[in-house]
Amino acid sequence: MRSNLGLVCSLEDRPPGHDLDRVIAGLRHSREQSHNIRHKGHVRELPSRAIAQQILDDLCTVLFPSHFSRIVPGEHDIDTVVAGKLDWALTLLSEQLRLGLQFDDAEAVGDRANRAEEITVAFAEQLPPIRNLIVSDLHAALRGDPAANSIAEVLLCYRGTVAIICHRIAHAINRLGGRFLARLFADIGHARTGIDIHPGAEIGEGFFIDHGTGVVIGETAVVGSAVRLYQAVTLGAKNFPADETGNLVKGEPRHPIIEDNVVIYSGATILGRITVGSHSVIGGNVWLTRSVPPGSIITQATPRGT
Repeated sequence: MRSNLGLVCSLEDRPPGHDLDRVIAGLRHSREQSHNIRHKGHVRELPSRAIAQQILDDLCTVLFPSHFSRIVPGEHDIDTVVAGKLDWALTLLSEQLRLGLQFDDAEAVGDRANRAEEITVAFAEQLPPIRNLIVSDLHAALRGDPAANSIAEVLLCYRGTVAIICHRIAHAINRLGGRFLARLFADIGHARTGIDIHPGAEIGEGFFIDHGTGVVIGETAVVGSAVRLYQAVTLGAKNFPADETGNLVKGEPRHPIIEDNVVIYSGATILGRITVGSHSVIGGNVWLTRSVPPGSIITQATPRGT
């Protein structure tokens, strides 16, 4: 018998000389006793990455049906397509939220199914404003990139757009309390694009990531409106405070605040809870750990004697 991965799993097919019983017993001992990493020590059903990917894909169709579904003009009622995709996506979302809530301490007590449904209903109400934000991002890309010729091109061909759509969805779920599933959505966006945006990051309208590979935006970063980033930009933490027991303090503001209309060029690294003032330009490969006022132009230092 073969598994879905095509691996031989029949005990009768073991290669000669292999004591798999001993290996299996060792793995069981590690799982159950010596190195048990299960949440609160118990076996639990986890959210499915494959289903989370399907939810994201269906939500893209809900938000932009004529771009992400095969609608032939004049032959389909777009609202019918949206209704079908939305109903199915929300059904899957509620179940995945229920599974994810068991890992969120704030939701450890109570009826997780009811809580998941509450988050799902609230999220559905936010879909129109989420779409409005994404459209502002699309227009920012069209304005900001001379290589862009249409909104359709930006939506279907730009890796930064995929990352932003995933983030807008993940951020909404995160704010509503579905933190575990939001992280899963964010990681799917990271895997698809090479752009790593924590779902906790707050990002204003008209956000544009040009090229994008290697961009990292941390959990407590705050990004204003009409901000443009290029590839390999990091909005990160300078240090990680620990409590008296040596454990890292979580949730404290530790990432930059980027005000409106800032441009950050490729390879720049901006660290700590500092502020980059509005209408500033941060040059390529700059290492910045101090706040700069509005209208600043920050470039690498010029070596003496040149």
